[in-house]
Order: sequence, then C-alpha cells, then structure tokens
Amino acid sequence: MGDITALLKELRGGNRSVEEQLLDAVYAHLKRLAARQLRAERPGHTLDPTALVHETYLRLVDEEIPWNDRAHFYAVAAQAMRRILVDYARSRIAERRGGRRERINLDDVILFTPERPDEFLILNEALERLDGLDRRQAAIVEMRFFGGLTEEEIAGVLHVSIRTVRREWRMAKAWLHGELRDLVVASESP
Repeated sequence: MGDITALLKELRGGNRSVEEQLLDAVYAHLKRLAARQLRAERPGHTLDPTALVHETYLRLVDEEIPWNDRAHFYAVAAQAMRRILVDYARSRIAERRGGRRERINLDDVILFTPERPDEFLILNEALERLDGLDRRQAAIVEMRFFGGLTEEEIAGVLHVSIRTVRREWRMAKAWLHGELRDLVVASESP
C-alpha cells in the first residue's frame, strides 16, 4: 500500500517512468473491481474486466491529477469506471434505439450487463441528481459501488470520520432507493 502512495507521488512529481510500476501495483485491485462490475458479462464480450481496467488506467494516467494516496487513486478510478460504463450503456441503448426500462434494485444494479444497460443509466441519473443535492453522499456511493473502497478508506479520502461515512451512506442509500423507484415509474409511463 505504501508503495502505491510513493509511486503516485513520483508520478505527481512528473516522473512518468513509474507508470509501469504503478500499473503493476494497482492492476490486481482494479481487475477485481472491474470483474465485480461485470460479473454477469457474457464471455468474449468486448467490454471485459481487462478492457475496463486498461481503459480506466489510461484515463487516470493521462489526466494531471494531484494524487494524494492509494485511497484517492481508487476513488478516482471508481469515477472513471463509472464514466466508462455509463458511456458503454449509452452506446448500447443507442444501438437498440430505445427499449423498455424495468424495475431495478439498488443492490442488483452493480451487476452491470450489456443486456440491461437501462439499469445502469437509471442509476447514473439518480447519482447525478444526488450529486446536485449532496456531493459528499454521491461521492460515498460512487466510492463504495464503483471503487469498492472500505468505510475507512472513504473517510480518509473525504477527510471525515468513519461514523460520518456510515451515516451519509445510510441516508444516500435510502434516498437512492426512493429515487430509483420514481425514475423507473417515470420511465415506464407513456
């Protein structure tokens, strides 16, 4: 863990030669996050965990981000994975030219599949609305769902107590459940 933070500091200092070492250090964790996101993906599909990790990593190292530490890196990686999956879901929807949205469960939406991109877009829309209401709650949801960060890691990234993270997570989850229900109902009406 300390090695990742040291490599990020080197990269932040302009030493691009550490990129390969950094990739080696974070690859396994990013691959687990991607695999969790794509658990229900059919074999041989173009968006597999390896492709998601590579796309995420490329986006991260191409940006000039002032990395703080390992948890900050994984929090930003969670955001990048979310954006990639949203873009992918939107392209799948465009290919199908519409499609009926179905009722979804907040706990199930993490199992993203190309056959159900609507669910991912509904979650993204709800997260964007939550971000407009409470940026910290939206960040907590994003870090937990997409980044797989622990409460302790999230608290460190946000510079708040673990108790605050737990309270905000409960509030955000309750709000999202109601919002997802409302969004699904709205999408089903003519």
